[in-house]
Amino acid sequence: MKVLSINAGSSSLKFSCIELPSQKELISGYFERIGMNNSFYNIKINGSKSKKEKVLKDHSDAVKYLQEELLENNIVKSLKEIDGVGHRLVQGGDKFKDSVLITDEVLNELEKFNDLAPLHNPVMIKCIKAFQMAMKNTPMVGVFDTSFHQTMNEEEFLYPVPYSLYKEYGIRKYGFHGTSHRYITNKMKEILGKENINIINCHIGSGSSICCIKDSKSIDTSMGFSPNSGLMMGTRSGDIDYSIIPFYMKKSGKTLDEVDDILNKQSGLLGVSGKYSDHREIEQGMKENDHLCKLANDMYINRVVDYIAKYFVKLNGKVDALVFTAGLGENAREFRESIVSKLSSLGMIIDKEENMKIASYLDKNEGKISSIDSKVPIYVVPTNEELMIAMDTANLI
Repeated sequence: MKVLSINAGSSSLKFSCIELPSQKELISGYFERIGMNNSFYNIKINGSKSKKEKVLKDHSDAVKYLQEELLENNIVKSLKEIDGVGHRLVQGGDKFKDSVLITDEVLNELEKFNDLAPLHNPVMIKCIKAFQMAMKNTPMVGVFDTSFHQTMNEEEFLYPVPYSLYKEYGIRKYGFHGTSHRYITNKMKEILGKENINIINCHIGSGSSICCIKDSKSIDTSMGFSPNSGLMMGTRSGDIDYSIIPFYMKKSGKTLDEVDDILNKQSGLLGVSGKYSDHREIEQGMKENDHLCKLANDMYINRVVDYIAKYFVKLNGKVDALVFTAGLGENAREFRESIVSKLSSLGMIIDKEENMKIASYLDKNEGKISSIDSKVPIYVVPTNEELMIAMDTANLI
């Protein structure tokens, strides 16, 4: 069985074609700057990468070139060989608790959540329709970032505001990165050799969230009503005092949309350092004794530590593993060490030598990095949202 995994952003489209049950990735790629000047895409086959500059007016153009690449690279002889297409969907509200086959009824329901994810849901719906037009008889599946967190209890997902705001407007914590957190949970069940596990999973990348998982179910997570809550991130502020917003608007004359843009796209590592949203550049700045880069890094570490400690208590100290995943979690070795060094009072101790051996650009990209003296095992495990999407798609079709 061959399945396409699709992850569409407002101006991007990431894809993988995966063969199941072998889980072999046949081809992958990333279309960038869709609807903008200087658009292009990258293709990766058997470790070999190539870049092609193309005019991408909209996501339909990206779908067209994707199909051409599948045929020209002999991934398939006919598009009929694609058994299904799985689409990552950011927001399913509290309606969708599992992945679903996409029907006209499902699409109508998805449009109701556009206000909850205005940057993501509308473009994802357009992308689904583009694939439906191009591959009329191929089943489509929606895989939701929010579904894994639907196991949170009411006292965890509600905010301390009038209850009517939840009932009338759906204002509550939804949580995101659910596909990644679910993949890591399944992977850790294999590694630990048991079905019900308690783990704290740190999905740390340009966007970051930490999930508290008890008996293999999400009971709390750092992201909330939107992906801009919780941890400080590459360009997102994370949690702040809401009073800052009206105060700053009055002082600066900024509109609400302008402030929203600042908190989403100009804050986090970029806002504090004044230069960089990429942690690799922050690390380089620290080597050059850039005070603001060091400040941004330290603030980020402290916020990650705060959430880990909070979830350690929530699990009553019964933690089967602390896990690092995603771009930063998988590769930033000094960053991981700095985090764990602040968790020694919880019995978490890193093996510095083992930690330094693990990064995606080294021979070893996963493994255990805790010391034999650590009361909590600590792991680095690469996430694979595309595989999770493909497996859900295969199961449903």
